[in-house]
Amino acid sequence: MTDFKQLVQQRRSCRKYTDSEIDAEDIRLIMRAALMSPTSKGQRNWHFILTDDKTTIEKLADAKDMGSQFMKGAAVAIVVTGDPLQNDCWVEDGAIAAISMQYQAEELGLGTCWIQMRGRGLSDGTAADDVIRGVLGLPDNYNVLCIIAVGQKADERKPQNEDKLKWENVHIDKF
Repeated sequence: MTDFKQLVQQRRSCRKYTDSEIDAEDIRLIMRAALMSPTSKGQRNWHFILTDDKTTIEKLADAKDMGSQFMKGAAVAIVVTGDPLQNDCWVEDGAIAAISMQYQAEELGLGTCWIQMRGRGLSDGTAADDVIRGVLGLPDNYNVLCIIAVGQKADERKPQNEDKLKWENVHIDKF
Protein backbone atom coordinates (compact mmCIF):
# COMPACT_ATOMS: atom_id res chain seq x y z
CA MET A 1 0.00 0.00 0.00
CA THR A 2 1.18 3.47 -0.84
CA ASP A 3 1.72 5.88 2.02
CA PHE A 4 -1.21 8.34 1.95
CA LYS A 5 1.13 11.33 2.32
CA GLN A 6 2.93 10.21 -0.84
CA LEU A 7 -0.32 9.35 -2.64
CA VAL A 8 -1.69 12.88 -2.08
CA GLN A 9 1.53 14.39 -3.39
CA GLN A 10 1.59 12.10 -6.45
CA ARG A 11 -2.04 12.46 -7.60
CA ARG A 12 -2.26 15.00 -10.41
CA SER A 13 -4.91 15.51 -13.05
CA CYS A 14 -4.14 13.42 -16.12
CA ARG A 15 -5.41 14.53 -19.51
CA LYS A 16 -3.36 12.26 -21.79
CA TYR A 17 -3.99 8.53 -21.86
CA THR A 18 -2.60 5.54 -23.71
CA ASP A 19 -4.85 3.25 -25.75
CA SER A 20 -4.56 0.50 -23.13
CA GLU A 21 -7.65 -0.91 -21.49
CA ILE A 22 -8.08 -0.99 -17.74
CA ASP A 23 -8.20 -4.27 -15.87
CA ALA A 24 -11.69 -5.17 -14.61
CA GLU A 25 -10.34 -5.72 -11.09
CA ASP A 26 -8.90 -2.19 -11.08
CA ILE A 27 -12.30 -0.80 -12.08
CA ARG A 28 -13.92 -2.82 -9.30
CA LEU A 29 -11.45 -1.37 -6.76
CA ILE A 30 -12.12 2.16 -8.00
CA MET A 31 -15.86 1.67 -7.65
CA ARG A 32 -15.37 0.02 -4.26
CA ALA A 33 -13.64 3.21 -3.11
CA ALA A 34 -16.63 5.27 -4.28
CA LEU A 35 -19.13 2.97 -2.61
CA MET A 36 -17.18 3.09 0.67
CA SER A 37 -16.92 6.87 0.71
CA PRO A 38 -18.66 8.68 3.56
CA THR A 39 -22.02 10.31 2.89
CA SER A 40 -24.37 12.62 4.75
CA LYS A 41 -26.42 10.59 7.24
CA GLY A 42 -25.10 7.40 5.61
CA GLN A 43 -27.60 7.90 2.78
CA ARG A 44 -25.40 6.60 -0.05
CA ASN A 45 -27.78 8.17 -2.57
CA TRP A 46 -25.26 8.75 -5.33
CA HIS A 47 -25.33 6.74 -8.53
CA PHE A 48 -22.43 6.09 -10.88
CA ILE A 49 -22.63 5.25 -14.56
CA LEU A 50 -19.48 3.66 -16.00
CA THR A 51 -18.75 3.35 -19.66
CA ASP A 52 -15.82 2.12 -21.68
CA ASP A 53 -17.69 2.51 -24.97
CA LYS A 54 -15.68 4.96 -27.10
CA THR A 55 -18.75 6.37 -28.86
CA THR A 56 -20.48 7.04 -25.54
CA ILE A 57 -17.35 8.63 -24.08
CA GLU A 58 -17.10 10.91 -27.13
CA LYS A 59 -20.74 11.99 -26.68
CA LEU A 60 -20.13 12.68 -22.98
CA ALA A 61 -17.07 14.76 -23.85
CA ASP A 62 -19.30 16.88 -26.10
CA ALA A 63 -21.76 17.68 -23.27
CA LYS A 64 -20.08 21.03 -22.66
CA ASP A 65 -18.13 23.45 -24.81
CA MET A 66 -14.79 23.60 -23.03
CA GLY A 67 -12.55 21.48 -20.84
CA SER A 68 -13.76 18.01 -21.68
CA GLN A 69 -12.45 17.03 -25.12
CA PHE A 70 -9.44 15.20 -23.65
CA MET A 71 -11.90 12.68 -22.15
CA LYS A 72 -12.20 11.14 -25.62
CA GLY A 73 -8.81 9.50 -24.99
CA ALA A 74 -9.80 7.92 -21.66
CA ALA A 75 -10.42 4.20 -21.36
CA VAL A 76 -13.33 4.67 -18.93
CA ALA A 77 -15.64 7.50 -17.96
CA ILE A 78 -17.46 7.43 -14.62
CA VAL A 79 -20.44 9.77 -14.37
CA VAL A 80 -21.21 10.87 -10.80
CA THR A 81 -24.89 11.68 -10.22
CA GLY A 82 -27.31 12.38 -7.42
CA ASP A 83 -30.94 13.20 -6.78
CA PRO A 84 -31.24 16.59 -5.05
CA LEU A 85 -34.80 15.78 -3.95
CA GLN A 86 -33.57 12.75 -1.98
CA ASN A 87 -30.36 14.26 -0.65
CA ASP A 88 -29.61 17.92 -0.06
CA CYS A 89 -25.91 16.99 0.23
CA TRP A 90 -25.73 15.20 -3.12
CA VAL A 91 -22.98 17.52 -4.39
CA GLU A 92 -20.79 17.02 -1.33
CA ASP A 93 -21.41 13.26 -1.22
CA GLY A 94 -20.63 12.94 -4.93
CA ALA A 95 -17.47 15.02 -4.57
CA ILE A 96 -16.21 12.81 -1.74
CA ALA A 97 -16.90 9.69 -3.83
CA ALA A 98 -15.19 11.22 -6.86
CA ILE A 99 -11.97 12.06 -5.04
CA SER A 100 -12.01 8.63 -3.38
CA MET A 101 -12.08 7.10 -6.86
CA GLN A 102 -9.23 9.34 -7.96
CA TYR A 103 -7.00 8.41 -5.04
CA GLN A 104 -7.72 4.69 -5.56
CA ALA A 105 -6.91 5.01 -9.26
CA GLU A 106 -3.66 6.80 -8.43
CA GLU A 107 -2.65 4.01 -6.08
CA LEU A 108 -3.24 1.58 -8.95
CA GLY A 109 -1.00 3.69 -11.21
CA LEU A 110 -3.87 5.01 -13.31
CA GLY A 111 -4.49 8.59 -14.36
CA THR A 112 -7.74 10.46 -13.69
CA CYS A 113 -9.24 13.86 -14.17
CA TRP A 114 -12.39 15.44 -12.72
CA ILE A 115 -14.51 16.97 -15.47
CA GLN A 116 -16.98 19.44 -14.00
CA MET A 117 -20.48 19.09 -15.46
CA ARG A 118 -22.76 20.66 -12.83
CA GLY A 119 -23.60 24.17 -13.95
CA ARG A 120 -21.91 23.68 -17.32
CA GLY A 121 -23.22 23.24 -20.83
CA LEU A 122 -23.15 24.32 -24.43
CA SER A 123 -23.05 27.84 -25.86
CA ASP A 124 -26.62 27.44 -27.13
CA GLY A 125 -27.82 27.20 -23.51
CA THR A 126 -28.21 23.40 -23.41
CA ALA A 127 -27.24 22.14 -19.96
CA ALA A 128 -24.62 19.38 -19.75
CA ASP A 129 -27.14 17.49 -17.60
CA ASP A 130 -29.58 17.40 -20.51
CA VAL A 131 -26.96 16.14 -22.96
CA ILE A 132 -25.78 13.45 -20.54
CA ARG A 133 -29.35 12.51 -19.65
CA GLY A 134 -29.99 11.86 -23.35
CA VAL A 135 -26.80 9.87 -23.85
CA LEU A 136 -27.18 7.65 -20.77
CA GLY A 137 -30.94 7.54 -20.18
CA LEU A 138 -30.50 9.25 -16.82
CA PRO A 139 -33.85 9.86 -15.05
CA ASP A 140 -35.02 13.49 -14.93
CA ASN A 141 -34.66 13.71 -11.13
CA TYR A 142 -30.91 12.97 -11.24
CA ASN A 143 -28.30 15.66 -11.76
CA VAL A 144 -24.73 15.18 -12.92
CA LEU A 145 -21.92 16.50 -10.74
CA CYS A 146 -18.90 15.44 -12.75
CA ILE A 147 -17.33 12.79 -14.90
CA ILE A 148 -14.12 11.10 -13.82
CA ALA A 149 -11.98 10.20 -16.82
CA VAL A 150 -9.77 7.16 -16.14
CA GLY A 151 -6.96 5.69 -18.20
CA GLN A 152 -3.38 4.54 -18.35
CA LYS A 153 -1.16 7.62 -18.09
CA ALA A 154 0.48 8.62 -21.37
CA ASP A 155 2.96 10.82 -19.53
CA GLU A 156 4.14 11.29 -15.97
CA ARG A 157 3.73 14.53 -14.13
CA LYS A 158 5.96 15.67 -11.33
CA PRO A 159 4.56 15.31 -7.82
CA GLN A 160 3.09 18.37 -6.15
CA ASN A 161 5.83 20.74 -5.03
CA GLU A 162 5.83 20.95 -1.23
CA ASP A 163 7.44 24.41 -1.45
CA LYS A 164 4.42 25.80 -3.33
CA LEU A 165 1.82 24.89 -0.71
CA LYS A 166 -0.17 27.96 0.28
CA TRP A 167 0.14 27.69 4.04
CA GLU A 168 -0.91 31.33 4.24
CA ASN A 169 -4.42 30.12 3.39
CA VAL A 170 -4.60 28.13 6.62
CA HIS A 171 -6.00 30.15 9.52
CA ILE A 172 -6.03 29.24 13.20
CA ASP A 173 -8.87 30.43 15.41
CA LYS A 174 -9.69 33.47 13.23
CA PHE A 175 -9.44 34.44 9.59
